Amino acid sequence: MGGDYGPPVTVPAALRFVHTHLDAELILVGQPEAIHRQLEKYKALNPKSLSVHAASEVVTMDDPIEVALRKKKDSSMRVALSLVKSGQAHACISAGNTGALMAVSRYMLKTLAGVERPAFASVMPHLAGGTTMLDLGANVDCSPRDLLRFAEMGHALVSAVESKEKPTIGLLNVGEEMTKGNEIVKQAAERLRASTLNFYGNVEGNDIYKGTTDIIVCDGFAGNVALKTSEGLAKMLGDMIWQEFSRTTLSKMMAALAWPVLRRLKHRVDHRCYNGAALLGLRGLVIKSHGSADACAFEWAIKRGYDAIKNGIQERLARAIEENNGNDTARVLNAS
Repeated sequence: MGGDYGPPVTVPAALRFVHTHLDAELILVGQPEAIHRQLEKYKALNPKSLSVHAASEVVTMDDPIEVALRKKKDSSMRVALSLVKSGQAHACISAGNTGALMAVSRYMLKTLAGVERPAFASVMPHLAGGTTMLDLGANVDCSPRDLLRFAEMGHALVSAVESKEKPTIGLLNVGEEMTKGNEIVKQAAERLRASTLNFYGNVEGNDIYKGTTDIIVCDGFAGNVALKTSEGLAKMLGDMIWQEFSRTTLSKMMAALAWPVLRRLKHRVDHRCYNGAALLGLRGLVIKSHGSADACAFEWAIKRGYDAIKNGIQERLARAIEENNGNDTARVLNAS
């Protein structure tokens, strides 16, 4: 029910997903009338691998966090998270109000031991693969300790997913020099250098696309700005390419000849294909889609959740964080 468009986007995305992922089951949580209208529109009255779970209320994009937490107790967001908590669902995918999703997720699912603030993490593409970046918007204001914890969660995630024993970690800053940045970033860098993590040092915005490090850590304000700027730039470049190829008859002929290459390029720079950020640090898997996502983008967010479930990311991440907490305790005891 969430996002800028609700069921007119989420329902067709769900139908497309179950059509190509026959081993998956989706539960559409929300107001049944609105959902069934879309199912009827796409002539999917009794779709296989898809069911509807009723929720009478909706958290709007403008609702304060207090309303989502205390007043709308039968919201689609809260009911979906309760299904994850009870084990009826493996993950919750939402395009709804980010602040509300963050707060209700923490309340319903609780955080893993040692995690004070969950963080949104996603992969930013570069020529040789991708860089995992966090936080992408869950925490606007962060302490040096928060940034260290984000680095630890990023380390656990990349180690589990990519089988990298010591993934490199960069701290997003306005310069590579140790003297650059505000006090929070400087103190975070000191903590990272003193940790057992493979800290590369400060990195700048262009390092995201160079693939300088496996992981880039920042506060949610900077991370969200970087994410939205990247998506806007990718869309602009894609539109500019199509404009140039459609200017004249000759350029249209060249476009036809270059179509296979252009199609591959379009796919690589299409920001919709990278939609869906995992909210790390919870006792359950939550994937956040952009509120402005269209059906294609929301389908990719569902795929992110599907891939995370198939790869056991939640269990592996929880285990890695638990082991890291144990190692931290051992180091403190040895120091004593």
